[in-house]
Amino acid sequence: MSAGSVAVVVADEIGFPSWDLYELSIPITVFGKPQPDLCDPWYDLRLCSTGRPDPADADFGLALRTPYGLEGLAGVGTVVVASVPDACVDEGAPLPAGLAEALRAAHARGARMVSLCTGAFALAEAGLLDGRRATAHWMHTAQLAARYPKVEVDDSVLYVDDGSVLTSAGMTAGLDLCLHLVRRDLGAHVANQLARRMVVPAHRTGGQAQFIDLAVPETDDAGLGPVLEWARGRLDRPLTVDDLARRAAMSPRTFYRRLQAATGTTPLQWLLNQRVARAQSLLESTDLPVEKVGELSGLGTANNLRHHFLKQVGVAPGDYRRSFFGSGPVRESSAARMSEGSARTE
Repeated sequence: MSAGSVAVVVADEIGFPSWDLYELSIPITVFGKPQPDLCDPWYDLRLCSTGRPDPADADFGLALRTPYGLEGLAGVGTVVVASVPDACVDEGAPLPAGLAEALRAAHARGARMVSLCTGAFALAEAGLLDGRRATAHWMHTAQLAARYPKVEVDDSVLYVDDGSVLTSAGMTAGLDLCLHLVRRDLGAHVANQLARRMVVPAHRTGGQAQFIDLAVPETDDAGLGPVLEWARGRLDRPLTVDDLARRAAMSPRTFYRRLQAATGTTPLQWLLNQRVARAQSLLESTDLPVEKVGELSGLGTANNLRHHFLKQVGVAPGDYRRSFFGSGPVRESSAARMSEGSARTE
């Protein structure tokens, strides 16, 4: 299994804002730090600058010099534009010279194109978002939509996976998208282990809200953790909002509101996300038939499993298993997994 190659564009010759270092550090951390126990070799990372800035012209005297220029985009499997200079967003200044052409050429060669935050403006300028659904930080999506009317801008989601072109909102949503790419490339187990090392949630689906009106509930939500763990251990059983609320000693309405406030998703969608993640783990680590995977993950029939799996993961369960079987921690036997349910206690 190969992780592939990633080029991260550093668009900085007119001064790299220091606050954009956050978005830039995300792909460098995810794709640049070797993880030999998870996949060896790890990603081959290149930092590709659009120019050579004068530190005196940059915010706080900060400038970045990289081993590659835009020629480094040639031959890589994934190109990430973490951001573009503020002037390109706020004032409509041109992109750094040659950037749009280099992005178009990389896409034409078959590279997967990715933007984080304002990097979407570069993909849009290159014409790569025309006719596609895309997102950016919610503070900039109105400008993106007005400037590029051929782009279907969604200002509410964390990220959009349109196959060969992916876009994310700003800040931590960029990390969600990068972990999503690792999940696509190397499987759920590798992505989950990497997220654990980074001390971040293993999987936030792209459709979750960019921001939550009540990001921190007014009341103490210490009671949510135990009930969610309880639910994860019983995904093969029928579970309703009433069941979860009863376990949390809340009314269904209160539980619904507090879970949505804490996670940005509804209880039923949270359950579906957990069940798909459970199916991924079973497909990676067991040889169970698809019918049994559907049963143990709580997705029911094989057809129902295929429907939700294809919708969320983007590939059929059988194709996913062919790509990632053995990437999980243990290759469990069918007999062992089939006996799990009967051995579990309340």
